Amino acid sequence: MPDRLSAIDASFLYLEDHTTPMHVGGVAVFRRPRSGFDYDKVLALIDRRLALVPRYRQRVRQVPGRLARPVWVDDQDFDITYHVRRSALPKPGSDAQLHELAARLMSRKLDHTRPLWEVYLVEGLSKNRVAVITKTHQAMVDGIAAIDIGQVILDVEARSAGPDQDDLWMPRPEPSASGLLLEAAADAVQRPGEIVENARAAMADATATLHKMTRALGGVASALRTALVPAPSGPLNAPTSNQRRFATASARLDDLRAVRRQHGTTVNDVVLAVLTGALRNWLLSRGEVVSPSTTLRAMVPVSVRPGDSEAGEAYRGTASLPVGSVGNRVSAFLVDLPVGEANPTVRLHQVSHAMRAHSESGQPVAADALVKLSGFAPPTLHALGARVANTFSDRLFNVLVTNVPGPQVPLYAAGARMVEMFPVVPLAKNQALSIGVTSYDGGVYFGLNADRDAMPDVDVLAAMIGEAVDEMIGTVDT
Repeated sequence: MPDRLSAIDASFLYLEDHTTPMHVGGVAVFRRPRSGFDYDKVLALIDRRLALVPRYRQRVRQVPGRLARPVWVDDQDFDITYHVRRSALPKPGSDAQLHELAARLMSRKLDHTRPLWEVYLVEGLSKNRVAVITKTHQAMVDGIAAIDIGQVILDVEARSAGPDQDDLWMPRPEPSASGLLLEAAADAVQRPGEIVENARAAMADATATLHKMTRALGGVASALRTALVPAPSGPLNAPTSNQRRFATASARLDDLRAVRRQHGTTVNDVVLAVLTGALRNWLLSRGEVVSPSTTLRAMVPVSVRPGDSEAGEAYRGTASLPVGSVGNRVSAFLVDLPVGEANPTVRLHQVSHAMRAHSESGQPVAADALVKLSGFAPPTLHALGARVANTFSDRLFNVLVTNVPGPQVPLYAAGARMVEMFPVVPLAKNQALSIGVTSYDGGVYFGLNADRDAMPDVDVLAAMIGEAVDEMIGTVDT
């Protein structure tokens, strides 16, 4: 029997359009080893590891008449060379050129007639580097323990081959249209209300969705008091076009930890204060009116691992966790960032106070509450943020900030050491910017995904993140 998509994942297929492609991604930069790191090696590595992610050889098959949700079926014509592609920059390729390429790749929807993922090997980077850009549809990562294709190619040792596939993969026969209809009829008998829900989802019935959200809000309204006040208007909420811009920034984790120790906060607080300072300067550079009371509202998903000795560090975004590990509790905060405050120390303490107040007052929205509200079950914090943002961005917040703790040890792919890893978090409707943050091997990496028309100056904001980091470091006693 084919594996049917959940209602949550099917909704991503129904609601996706050319302005809101619903895939998450990443830009990983590797240092090329003496043994080489080329397309054939990457292709062979992914081919060996596909057994770990069987979904990546399956495609979505619609049920005739959409009488039931789509199903996953083995791709009878699976072609790995379609999904693993080669690209190159004119030597010596700059970071700006890599960012432009990443933005163009992320702007394009994935082909729904094939397995919903792509990997690009980008050669020609300066300083003997290569990059790997990944795209994975959110319908593919449908559980808290889901594995992304970018994770399975990474090893903790340069010589580690990891688990490989030895047997020849043979696709299972694809079900017939009549077989899919019979299964849909059986499901309708067991769950008679589901056929109506499927029809509504297929038509993207916004009214029905709004009513569903309103009913759900009644049960968790006490956890969403912040949401009762609309987010401030401004340049971060603008009509979404079909093209993107991408920029990056980085910092040293030890520097952020020093700020944390100096002020008695968390690293996550420091990251938010840094972004607050950068957003303040960016607004000023645009000539926006910034008064002492000006704020921007951020949605900040946070991972917490109860009962784990490292839970506190995971909350701080500094834990040495396996790639993709986010624990079993996820909370999302709506935080008003004090961009009107000129003093970096005061900004940090205001952010820290807001985060602590959310936690102590019971206002964080836990994963099960988010499922009630939007139907989204987060596989990772980055995907969680993207899923929730697609439901609430217009009225609840201005910018999405996901901060995912990564491993604090070097990782390798086919012998090449990964030196940087930048997340790419998709935009929701009328959202101009999303910021993904990942800590890895002593570094903190910021990936800024922006609408091309609304934020032509996203590279300016990225540069201001570096300035804001230096400003925060300046508050530490030497």
